[in-house]
Amino acid sequence: MGLDMYAWRVKAEDAIDDFTIAKDEEGRGKVEEMHYWRKHHNLHGWMERLYYAKGGEADSFNCVPVRLNEVDLLALELDIKARQLPSTSGFFFGDNPPDEDSDTEDLRFIAECREVLAVGDAVYYDSWW
Repeated sequence: MGLDMYAWRVKAEDAIDDFTIAKDEEGRGKVEEMHYWRKHHNLHGWMERLYYAKGGEADSFNCVPVRLNEVDLLALELDIKARQLPSTSGFFFGDNPPDEDSDTEDLRFIAECREVLAVGDAVYYDSWW
């Protein structure tokens, strides 16, 4: 067990709002996995803050998606470059401090998100722990 984190690419017509993705006939979200992280707890903490800032109401930030827009990506990029991701802990989260490799991966993720948004699709972050 542990903190598994995902970024989903969602076609524009399947992005309902900041927290909701359309489902297929079997009840699964209509998503395409575009990025995966394992136990990147500080990034998860950043996404959790974003979720609640956008009005998310879940008691626990687990298995709830949050949509990322260009403003969010710019803020995330600045926080990564300044090493300002919030210190975040949890029983299943691990302890992986940020380093050059994680920063590079996260910035690559942001660039990929911008490409997705440029063609009109949406990006959502989701996690399971």
